[in-house]
Amino acid sequence: MIPEHQQISRNVISEPWRMLFCLLLAQLLVAFIGRSVGPLGVLIGEDLSLSKSQIGMLPAALFLGQALSSIPIGFVADQNGSKHLLLLISLCVGTSFIIMTFSHQFWLVLLLVVIGGLGYGAMHPVTNRGIIHWFTRTQRGFAMGIKQTGITSGSALAGLVLLPLAGIYGWRHVVAIACDLLIIGGMVSYSFYHDSIRKTNMKTQNLSSFYGSMLKMMRNKPLMLVSISAMGLSGSQLCLVTYIVIFCYEYLHLSLFLSGVLLVISEVCGSVGRIVWGMISDRLFNGRRVIILMMISGIAGLSSMTLAFIPTYTSFWMMIPITMVFGFAISGFNAIWMNVASEVVDPEYSGLSSGFSITLGSVGVITLPPIFGFIVDSFGSFTSGWIMIAGIMILVFTLLLLLSMEMKEKRSIVL
Repeated sequence: MIPEHQQISRNVISEPWRMLFCLLLAQLLVAFIGRSVGPLGVLIGEDLSLSKSQIGMLPAALFLGQALSSIPIGFVADQNGSKHLLLLISLCVGTSFIIMTFSHQFWLVLLLVVIGGLGYGAMHPVTNRGIIHWFTRTQRGFAMGIKQTGITSGSALAGLVLLPLAGIYGWRHVVAIACDLLIIGGMVSYSFYHDSIRKTNMKTQNLSSFYGSMLKMMRNKPLMLVSISAMGLSGSQLCLVTYIVIFCYEYLHLSLFLSGVLLVISEVCGSVGRIVWGMISDRLFNGRRVIILMMISGIAGLSSMTLAFIPTYTSFWMMIPITMVFGFAISGFNAIWMNVASEVVDPEYSGLSSGFSITLGSVGVITLPPIFGFIVDSFGSFTSGWIMIAGIMILVFTLLLLLSMEMKEKRSIVL
């Protein structure tokens, strides 16, 4: 027989990991639907006769919704917890995308993607709050990395499952069925998740407290620097996700299936990256995160330059290591970003700070994919688009260097 005090201790230890599973399930299924606009962009574009710039507007619309919802939902999550929001968010994303499958007008599709983006963006601060409140500082990098794999895994599943099925049965039928799965998953997460008993100091729910909290966020220089850096990293990530299939299909003349496989490889490596980068920051750098983001921006810049000058008809096998490295870096940064954004403020503001940072970061994902597509349309080549991404990574590295200097001045353990 296990002594009662040991049994209680084991339950206390395992409880955060059970809650992590609920958060991961919700994050994965919301990303499975929301991020499907990237891999399915080529089919939606053919269906609605869209240009590359218009295809780039699909993920931009998703992240416009994210930008609109992240701050208010982060504030609500800090006040009321995450449990009920997990279900509401799943219903928001699932319902909007189901309605989208009945639309044949581009403007209406964009509007419905924006509405779905409200839920997609809301899931980040809601689940981030759960991680911050259930795990200790030296566990958060790993736990956040696992939770954030839900995003890249959802995107990878969209490329691996939805894209080939949509090519056979049509994207409308496939997306509608996937939305039903999302709603069911949201109900499961809601049923098994409960908020941490840890109390916060935020006790009022009114506009004055909200505006006061927002002022604190805007005056936090490290939060502003990491959030502006995230504009470039997030936008570049969405450019890769949105255009890698089209790039491989049209420029490298690979089949649609193999092009989708490369997207999956990129996103799977991004999922691995979110865990590995988190473990590296926890165990090798003692919770110092910014140096990891600097490494990521450097690797992503070199990868983008490689794609810029890769010859046409490059084989599928040659593309595998390039997309692996690119995805490991640019799709693996999010967990580190979320940790930095949550840790540079007091824990009671963790939901709001991550929502605030996501909103600023969303500017990049709203603007960069359409700009990337416009540049490709204008020059008739993907080379200029990939060079643009490399230039953005140089700017991001510079901002992160400034952030590192700022954190050293404050003698924080976050480097």
